[in-house]
Amino acid sequence: MSAHIRIPRMFSRASAVSALTVAAVGGTVATPGYPPEAEAATAAAKALRIAASKKGAPYKYGAEGPKRFDCSGLTQYAYKRAGKRLPRTAAAQYNRTRHIKAGSRKGGDLVFFHSGSGVYHVGVYAGGGRIWHAPKTGTVVRLERIWTKKVWYGHVR
Repeated sequence: MSAHIRIPRMFSRASAVSALTVAAVGGTVATPGYPPEAEAATAAAKALRIAASKKGAPYKYGAEGPKRFDCSGLTQYAYKRAGKRLPRTAAAQYNRTRHIKAGSRKGGDLVFFHSGSGVYHVGVYAGGGRIWHAPKTGTVVRLERIWTKKVWYGHVR
């Protein structure tokens, strides 16, 4: 049984075979007009990876990294390294994001914990109902399940 592969006209049969060979062995192929894979990643995905890379960093009130963080310091640090600016506090970050419904959240979006109308904590959504965050004094940056329904979500623009 043979498979038929449709080759776009801009590629010769030889370059298509070379591309398929590279792909089959786990390589990447540069396609004209498309950015390399690393550049195609969104700022949110980059921020999520950066936040996760800080696993185990100690919490310190007011700290903005790179070795110690408070909650909004972690989100600000991760997004700054991903090429986006965020204000310093959780409440100010909430005001800077595009507010989204829980069903629209994606990895890298911000999760804001609130009491009434006041935001008191923020983390980076990791998927599966979990966040990367710097919880409180005596803890470290960690991945944790969202423990309450009193959260709002924001997408960094």
